[in-house]
Amino acid sequence: MDYTLVLLFSLLQVLSVCTAAPLPVEVVKMKSKVKWMAEQLIIRMEDFQFPSSLTPTDDLDGASSIVTVLEGYNSLISDTFDGVSQVKSEISSLTGYVDQWRRGHCSEQRPKPSVPGPLQNLLSRKEFVHTVTIEALMRVKELLNLLLKNLDHLESC
Repeated sequence: MDYTLVLLFSLLQVLSVCTAAPLPVEVVKMKSKVKWMAEQLIIRMEDFQFPSSLTPTDDLDGASSIVTVLEGYNSLISDTFDGVSQVKSEISSLTGYVDQWRRGHCSEQRPKPSVPGPLQNLLSRKEFVHTVTIEALMRVKELLNLLLKNLDHLESC
């Protein structure tokens, strides 16, 4: 009888180790869709001429911070800036998709993340509409590139 218990525990341990490795299909699909949406958005943003670099960058701290930052920058992009309406629409779609996924898969309700420094700085300079729009577009592009380099940020809430 003792041997059957040891055998049972050994078998359970082997099964738990073997089944823990693969990612759930829904996570793989979500990452794939976000990757595709981000890549398409970056391609669309190639039409805009940007200065060479920005400092500092926004931190990616899970899906909720990604949503907060994208919503913030999208709100700063002026509708009057030439050719930007499709980009704003795609940013909204990506943000909505990540937010919907976050709401459905994050059981813990974290407080809304604080607005990062670069976004806070732009919010204080809203009177310079086109300058703020260009910088917001640049920062969205930079954020999307960071996200594409590490899609695992989407798994944390």
